[in-house]
Amino acid sequence: MRKYNAYKDSGVEWIGEIPATWKIKRIKHTTYVKGRIGWKGLRSDEFLEESDSYVVTGTDFKNGKIKWETCYQVPKDRYDDDPFIQLREDDLLITKDGTIGKIAVVKNLPKIATLNSGVFLTRPKSDDYISEYLYWVLESDVFKTFYDFNKSGSTIQHLYQNVFNEFKFTCPTLQEQLTIAKFLDFKTSQLDKLISKKRALIKLLKEERTVIINQAVTKGLNPNVPMKNSGIEWLGQVPKHWEIKPLKYIVEFNSKTLSENTPLDEEINYIEIGNVSSTKGISEYTKYIFKDAPSRARRIVSNGDVIVSTVRTYLKAIASIDNKFDGFIASTGFAVLTPTSIISTYLAFLVRNEGFIGKIIALSKGVSYPSITTYDLGNLKVPLPPENEQLEISKYISKSFNDIDRTLNIINKEISFLIEYKTTLINEVVTGKIDVREEALN
Repeated sequence: MRKYNAYKDSGVEWIGEIPATWKIKRIKHTTYVKGRIGWKGLRSDEFLEESDSYVVTGTDFKNGKIKWETCYQVPKDRYDDDPFIQLREDDLLITKDGTIGKIAVVKNLPKIATLNSGVFLTRPKSDDYISEYLYWVLESDVFKTFYDFNKSGSTIQHLYQNVFNEFKFTCPTLQEQLTIAKFLDFKTSQLDKLISKKRALIKLLKEERTVIINQAVTKGLNPNVPMKNSGIEWLGQVPKHWEIKPLKYIVEFNSKTLSENTPLDEEINYIEIGNVSSTKGISEYTKYIFKDAPSRARRIVSNGDVIVSTVRTYLKAIASIDNKFDGFIASTGFAVLTPTSIISTYLAFLVRNEGFIGKIIALSKGVSYPSITTYDLGNLKVPLPPENEQLEISKYISKSFNDIDRTLNIINKEISFLIEYKTTLINEVVTGKIDVREEALN
């Protein structure tokens, strides 16, 4: 893409040089900015599914637009309470609390609408700019850098109006603004569609991992082998030569426990249920000295063990223990399975089978913290191939997962590149580093 013929210093460090014909404007000189101040006693029961006026908050923003179907509604007298924040077509909204800088343009306003707290309404008070152009400026790193520069070390995520008023932005001619807005609408839409397709492919590949486990640990690798009815609803048919055994006959449960006499200053590495998932394994752990550790930090895990959550079973917290986690301490919310008559790697895949997990969840009791007893877990019947097949199945699943992971890694890198390119493109266009006036939108 080509550049403009001549440039000048913008006077703004994070904008740099801009085209010689462009101007720099401040929000306070160009923009009407208003936010809600209080609700004058609005009660929660006044937020309705159907009423006279929409009330818009940042959670209703999606891809630069307002999802009207997710907005709460309020009676008209609440809309009339504050005429300064009654929305109009093409108003630009920006969040000022929580996630700062989420932006949406008001389009296709179905009926009257007002703002909830946490959002600024902005609209041009002069003919310096159009909202569609300012949208892309606020989406750029120009605004993000401005906000970061003006946080002043505060840990509270809030965009103050007096700070926002000082924001300086580039102002080309109105015709250029319209061209830039259309160009970025088109190009970023292309990039977003491409990113979306790649994310959909990632989802399919992750689902494929689940299918591979489900098939291999219940049906084996030979599609022509004679089958038999397992007598277990979630399992269905299994290879005829496989055994069906209760889990308690092939593993030992919770064989090692941290003693109450453990020295108070002994350091332990603690694995909590929230840090484990059946897809990612153990994502993190916490170091404690024994006297400060949670009372549930008691189960000792060893290389080759498999941990299965027996509390909040819907979280599907399941992981295999390798050398890295040998000797760590797991929550008593886990059952620690030590293989006795089953190969460890096969066990790890077996308990991640969706049918097995579904049965654990079905047998769990309780509402807030559904749990399954070790007794019920131990009585669950599972398929047990001969040892040589366990090894073959484990190798097959591991290789398949490695292949999928390599592909996922490539796709994730491609997504990162596209996101970075999109960010760079927006920045370059709204600061005039590239000239898009003659770019074809195709």
